Amino acid sequence: MAGDEDFYARDRPEIPELAEDRPRGGGPEEPGGRGNWPVWFVVLLILVLFVVLTVLLG
Repeated sequence: MAGDEDFYARDRPEIPELAEDRPRGGGPEEPGGRGNWPVWFVVLLILVLFVVLTVLLG
């Protein structure tokens, strides 16, 4: 139908591409720049504590 082409052609911007709102990649850097080493430190600390308590109480 010729009418469909006319309907979809109007009200379109000249450049019909949208800016990417979530760019691919690593995402934004943290403001403090610490990364996630504190999380890994806490996980490692819990594992070491578990092993030490297992050896002492086992």
